[in-house]
Order: sequence, then C-alpha cells, then structure tokens
Amino acid sequence: MANSKTRLGVSAYAIVVFVFALGSNGVRNLIDWPGFIIAAVALAVIGAVMFLRLRPERFRWYRLPAPIYLFLALAALSIIWSQYTLESVLGTIAQLLTTFVAVALAFVLTWHEVLRTLGTALRYLIGLSLLFELWVSVFIREPILPPWLELTAAQEANTPKLLYWSRDLLFEGGPIQGLVASSTLFGFIGLIGLIVFAIQLRAKLITRFAGWFWVLLAVATLALTRSATVTVALAAVIVALAFALWARRVGPEGRLPVYITGAVLLAGMTAALLFARSAIFGLLGKSSDLTGRGETWEGVIQLAQQRPWFGWGWISYWAPWAEPFASLDTQGGIQVMSAHNAWLDVWLQLGIVGLFLFFLLVALTLWRVWFRAVDQPRRGFGAPLPYATSALWPFLLMVALVVQSLTESRILIESGWLLLVLLAAKSRFDFELPSLDAEPQRVPWRQVPIPRDHAPALAAKRRP
Repeated sequence: MANSKTRLGVSAYAIVVFVFALGSNGVRNLIDWPGFIIAAVALAVIGAVMFLRLRPERFRWYRLPAPIYLFLALAALSIIWSQYTLESVLGTIAQLLTTFVAVALAFVLTWHEVLRTLGTALRYLIGLSLLFELWVSVFIREPILPPWLELTAAQEANTPKLLYWSRDLLFEGGPIQGLVASSTLFGFIGLIGLIVFAIQLRAKLITRFAGWFWVLLAVATLALTRSATVTVALAAVIVALAFALWARRVGPEGRLPVYITGAVLLAGMTAALLFARSAIFGLLGKSSDLTGRGETWEGVIQLAQQRPWFGWGWISYWAPWAEPFASLDTQGGIQVMSAHNAWLDVWLQLGIVGLFLFFLLVALTLWRVWFRAVDQPRRGFGAPLPYATSALWPFLLMVALVVQSLTESRILIESGWLLLVLLAAKSRFDFELPSLDAEPQRVPWRQVPIPRDHAPALAAKRRP
C-alpha cells in the first residue's frame, strides 16, 4: 500500500506539472506573474525532493542527450555578452528549472505513466476550457479580461483583442481561446489531446465510452479554435502516422521506399510553401505572411545577421521593455513576445552555434522516437512481441512539436521545452536498452506497477 501511494503521489505531481506547463497562460491570468513564478519554483522544489527520495538507479547524468547540456551551457554563457544581462539571467534560470523538472519526470515515470498523466492533464485543460467558454457565453455574454488587468472604460474600449481572456465567441463558432487565452495554444492542446486520447482508445487503456467522448471533445476543440497552423500540424501528424504504420508493415529490411517517399514528400511540401504559400494559406483563411508573422521574421533576421554566430543572449520570453525587443515589432496593438518561429528565435538569441545544437537535439530525439514507434519490441534477446499502439505517441507528439516550431516559439519555453526534454531524455536512455514495449494494460491508478529501478529505494525506506 505504501508503494502504491508513492506511485499515486508521483502521478499526481506529473499531472499538476503538465496542467501548469500546458495551461501556463491561464495560470498567469489567474495569479499574475509573481504568483506564477512562485508556483513554478515550488513545483521545481517538489520535483527535486521527489527525485531524491525515489533515487532511480538507472539515472546517470551522462545518459542525458549531449545537446541538452551544450545548449544550456551556451545559454548560460550568453549572459556574458548579452545586451540584457538581468533578463538573460532570469531566462536561463527558467530554462534550467524547466529542464530539471522534465528530466525528473523522464526518470521517475514509465512511458505508460507519462501517457496516462499527460492524458489526464489534457482532459482537465480541455474540459475546463470548454466549460469556461460556455460560462462566459451563457452568463457573462461579453468579452472578459484577466482579473489582474484593471482598465478604465476608455482604455477598455481600445484594448487589443490579444489581451482578452475570452472573446465570447463560443456560440458564433469560434475561434475560442479557452483557459489559455489563445486560440492557437488551445488548438495545439486539442491536437495533443487527439493524439493521446486516440492512442489510449486504440490500445484499450481507457473505456470505449471515455475514449470516444474525449476524442470528440478534442476534435471539437480543433474545430472551434480554427487555427491554421494547428491544422497544418494535424495534417503532418496524420501523414507521419501513415508512414509509421507503413514502416511497421514492411519491417526493417523493406523501409528504403518509405524513406525515399518521405524525402520526396518533404521536398515537395517545402517547395509548395516557398512558391505557392499564398494559395495554401488562402485555403486556410490566412494571408501569405501568416497574419503579420512575416514582418516579425524580417525584423528578427535583420537583428540576427548583426550577431550571426552567438546571438544577442538567451532570454526565452522576450522582454518588451529591453532593446532590441522594445522596438522590434507589434501585433494586434501589443508588442510581440517571441519570433513566432523557434528556429529564428534560437538564431537571434544564441546564433548559428545555438541553432546547430538545437537542431541536433530535435533531430536526434525525432530519430529515436521514430525507431521506438516502428521497430518491433523484444523482451531481451527473445522472440519479438506484438507491436504496441502506445509506442506511437512520442513520435506523433514530436512531429506536432516540430511543425508548430515553424510558426511558434513554444518549443523553447514552458510546455514545449518540457515535452521536448522529457522525450529527449527518456528516448535517449531507452534507446540503449532492449525494448520492453509490450502493450500496457488498463489498471486502476493505485495498482500501477512500480518501475524496477525504483523498488530498491522504496524497500530501503521500509527498513528500520
């Protein structure tokens, strides 16, 4: 029973972390930045205590992907040449804390526990966001601002739309913003939810009723947010799933056509975006510069070219009061907080060197989760096990994160960085070991098996 309570506590902590990271905008709207920072530090401290108490025996610092170390080291060193030293210090601390929490989750949770806790967090976020929008449309019947933002009537009349928590558009068919106050972010939560809920349903990890209910709510979220960038990510996920299933069917010896077709398709999509983006984005209801992103990208590129190799200094979230961000760009009447492209953001902040390290981190993680998804699992050197549906979700999630990184910088901060580092660390360690990915079974929360490397630490605590 004590061991079951330990695993229950670990799962509860993971759920809170995922809700906090994925719903960070909503948390800030409720408690403002000071409260958010205090809560973030508290979660990191709790994670450190949990990690030290469990002492997973398989953990070794050298088993973390080298690009994580190098990227963080470069971010810390950039404080030396940063044009905004204090902001760089704060940004680096935030990056380190997020990395630590992600690594702790990667080593104290099994793959099945990550899927289970992430799914639970997504249910909370999607369910509460839809109820929030319903409450605004039924009872408030007008757009609302975050409670910490107090404006006069004259100021409120000229408030940019991007500052509203909800714009009361549910009964108009959207785009709704949910608790996270952004249709794009809420739409991406819906996309992750669709991936996780569909995998859980197909693997019979949840009941059919619950599975289909949450799949439909995830689809409704995608429809009501109407985010063009999320729609593109959804299409990419569907294509990636088709390629993974094809690779499973043909086996390792017959995958050359899979890779050739994938390379040709990727080249064709790149050419289409370069030469026919106006027509493509027009079909999605967007301008060719993705609603002002083109101007932001041009400004970022001009700045990055001034310091091409090591950048202006790491900052993660932009500081709109500090140069060069203060005069860079505005959208919808407010200053932008990112480059709306993770790759340009890394180039701006850490230069070509940082961009290379970030590319290595993303590419190696994508490569490892791909083989985890398509290679048939084995128990040691014995006979192969049946393919596990649940082995697909890390690859599909990585595809969604990579596609999102082309129009958003979320992969560099909060939930995006947390998920990237978690997948990178976990896939890096498991890539060295024989696969044990037989399909997990649906069991009550209190009966989740304890990972073998946690058992000695838990047994030691029971000794007098």
